[in-house]
Amino acid sequence: MKHLKTLLAASATLALAAGAHAQTRGVTDSEIVIGGAHDLSGVFAAVSTPAVNGANLYFDALNDEGGVHGRTIRYIVEDHGYQLPRATQVFNKLIERDQVFAMLLNLGTPHNLAHYPLMARREVPNINPLTAARDILPDPPGMNFSAFSSYYDQMIAGVRYLHEDSGATNVCSMYLPTEFGEEIVQGTRDAAEQLGLNFVAETTHRPDEQDFVGALSRLRSEGCQIITQALGVRAGITVVGTAKRLGWDDVQFLASSAGFLEAVAQVPGGVTDGLFAAAGWVDLVARAEDEAPAEFMAAYEAAYGHPAGGFAMLGYTAARQLHMALEAAGPDLTVESFMEGMYSIDYFDDLLDVQVSYSAENHQGGNIVTMSVVNGGVWELLSREDIE
Repeated sequence: MKHLKTLLAASATLALAAGAHAQTRGVTDSEIVIGGAHDLSGVFAAVSTPAVNGANLYFDALNDEGGVHGRTIRYIVEDHGYQLPRATQVFNKLIERDQVFAMLLNLGTPHNLAHYPLMARREVPNINPLTAARDILPDPPGMNFSAFSSYYDQMIAGVRYLHEDSGATNVCSMYLPTEFGEEIVQGTRDAAEQLGLNFVAETTHRPDEQDFVGALSRLRSEGCQIITQALGVRAGITVVGTAKRLGWDDVQFLASSAGFLEAVAQVPGGVTDGLFAAAGWVDLVARAEDEAPAEFMAAYEAAYGHPAGGFAMLGYTAARQLHMALEAAGPDLTVESFMEGMYSIDYFDDLLDVQVSYSAENHQGGNIVTMSVVNGGVWELLSREDIE
C-alpha cells in the first residue's frame, strides 16, 4: 500500500546505521517485539480479533519489505477472554517473560487500567489500546497513547444529538459495573445535567447476561426515552432486539465506540435498525467506494477470506502509527526516541477519515465524535463534530 511504501523508502536510507545501539528491551539488531493483551474468546472477541488481523496485515507487509531500519516486527498476542485475573497473567507474560518493547491495541478498560502501573514501571509504552476510557490518559499522560475520543465525550455528544433531534428528555443507562460502564453512565448523567434533562433510571448487568426482559420492562415503566449502553457486543444486540419484541418502539438506544461494529449493523432481519452509536471515527463499510477504504478492504479480504470492518481498520492504522513512530525514532531505538517519534505524528488518516496528531502534552490522537445510526444493515453517518 502506498502509505507503507513511503515509510519504507525513508527507512531504507537509515537501515545500515542500525548496527550499534544501546540494549533496549524487546529490541535486537533484527527484531522489535510488540505485545497485545486481547479478548479473543470473550464478550469483546468481535472487537479484538479483527483488530489483531488488521495489525498483522500491516506488519506482514512491512516485514516482507525488510521491516523498519532493518528490523522486523514480531507481534505477540495473548488472550485474556475479558477476565481480569487472566489479564494479569497475560500482561506479566508479555512484559516480564517476553520482554516486549511496547504494547499495542490492548483490549479492555479495566484490563488496561489495572496493569498501567506495571507498564509504567517497566517503561513499556501503551499504544492505541482498544478502550476509549478517559483514565487511559491521566494528567500528565505518561506512556499511554489513545487514538480517538473518550467514551465520556461520546456520551455527551450522543445524548445531546438525540435530545436535539427528537426532543427526548428522559435518559437512562444499561451498563457493566466496570470502569468502562461507569464512564458511560457518568457521561450520560453529566449530559443530562448539562442539557437540563432527567436521568431517571439505570440497570447493571453481568458480562454474560442475555435475558433483558425484566430490565427493559423496568426501564420502560420509568419512562426512559434515551438509553445508553455499555454492554458486550452480543448483549447490546440482544437488548435492542428484545425491546422490539416487547413492542417498545419509542425508545432510542445509544452505543459508544465499543458497539460501533459492522457485525452489529448487519444482524439479519433488521434487528438493530435504529440503533445509534457515538464513536471516534467514520464507519469503514459506508466508505467502501473511497480509495483508501477500498484498497484496505480488498487487501484484508484477500488475506483473511472475509470482509474488513471498523476494528480491523483500527488495528491497521494503529500498526501504521507504531511504524511511523519507529521510523521517526531512527535506527538507535530507545523508549525515549520512540516517544519523540510518537510526538512527531501529525497527519490526516484517509482510512480513518480523521486528523491524527500527538504531542508531549496531548496523547489523544483523534479529536472527533461521529454520530451514526443503523439503517438497512449499515451505519449511516448523521454528524461529526470536533471536541475540545
